Amino acid sequence: MIRTIILAVENRPGALARITGLFSARGINIESLTVARTDDPTLSHMTIVVDLDDVALEKLLKLLDRLVDVVTVTAVDVRNAVERELLLLKVRHEPGQKLELLKEAEIFRARVVDVSPQSYVLELTGDEEKLEAFIRVFEKYGILELVRSGKVAMARG
Repeated sequence: MIRTIILAVENRPGALARITGLFSARGINIESLTVARTDDPTLSHMTIVVDLDDVALEKLLKLLDRLVDVVTVTAVDVRNAVERELLLLKVRHEPGQKLELLKEAEIFRARVVDVSPQSYVLELTGDEEKLEAFIRVFEKYGILELVRSGKVAMARG
């Protein structure tokens, strides 16, 4: 089952390596990982997405909580969290397709962030399902490049 883990960690050299090393040592694949500083420059917010059952998740949370760099660790349920991902998509555009392409981008509330004679770069933020639907729609134009940020999450309330 896909699980989202949110960590507050001390913003120090090696903290990320120690945390990801714990996953590696136990043969746990990280599906998505994002890390950034918070409003407190001594802390970073980390969102990790893994595919684990309940028992393995509980063990992992206990191990993470023991690490010196970890201030807080929480597993969030998608119903009790706000989760978003950023997508940048470079798509080919042929003469005569511009209007249709831009209308479809607008339906998803995507923004055009770069234009060249042969392509557009579109930016979209949303949940995984929205991004997957967007990719499916734009495959017909010819996707030249695609980059996703990985999930960021915050508990509700």
